[in-house]
Amino acid sequence: MEKHSPKVVEQRGLYYDEVELDTEYRHAPGRTVTEADNTLFTTLTMNPASIHLDAHRSAETQFGQRLVNSMFTLSTLVGLSVGQTTQGTTVANLGFGSVEFPKPVFVGDTLYATTRVLEKRLSKSRDDVGIVTFLHTATNQRGEVVATASRSAMMLMKPRGDAG
Repeated sequence: MEKHSPKVVEQRGLYYDEVELDTEYRHAPGRTVTEADNTLFTTLTMNPASIHLDAHRSAETQFGQRLVNSMFTLSTLVGLSVGQTTQGTTVANLGFGSVEFPKPVFVGDTLYATTRVLEKRLSKSRDDVGIVTFLHTATNQRGEVVATASRSAMMLMKPRGDAG
């Protein structure tokens, strides 16, 4: 019997050539934030703010409980987008534009992410890459927007001869 090699499909993001303007990507699954996530991220990043770590003090604030570190929210938002948009196809993040946190995130909230392509252009210095500006949006389980961030990334062009 002849041995057959299966077709191989590798998970990756989009090449610059595949990115379409004004397209929204809905990323799944969502991510439920745990107390361990918040505590570990906050302490690893040397943030001593009691609003993230001190349950007693946080209970006395306008929020009535600890807030999830907003940098964790931002990191998770971008992370949720990677598999569908930039995994293996990004050369570099070039920077973030506007970053906003219109509503707080609490332990137990589930974050969902979408990404829209705002702009794309060919690189002025390299012929194998383009520059893409994404708008990432995180919502919670109630559909409330909890974070937005615009991000520019240098994206690889599809390799020559790559049919799929």
